[in-house]
Amino acid sequence: MEKLLLPCLNKSIFGIDCLGCGTQRAMVLITQGEFVKAFYMFPAIYTLLLFFGAVFLNFIDLSRNYHKIIIGLALINALIMATSYILKIFYLT
Repeated sequence: MEKLLLPCLNKSIFGIDCLGCGTQRAMVLITQGEFVKAFYMFPAIYTLLLFFGAVFLNFIDLSRNYHKIIIGLALINALIMATSYILKIFYLT
């Protein structure tokens, strides 16, 4: 399955990780049942899954308005991604 993962375009061109590096590998780890390893690979993976679940519900359940939930999850996800990226840059390099 890991042979099917897309390469990071930012990393291949500029040589540095992007904010989303590790998302695909974290998804593979979740499908294998490695939930803690998935979190360490990409800390925003669970908020990202909640975000996509809310977007999916927004398209399926048209009687409710999920916009506030989607915006809130997007902001939380962006904050977690930025924080983990900054920590990765300063403490792991």
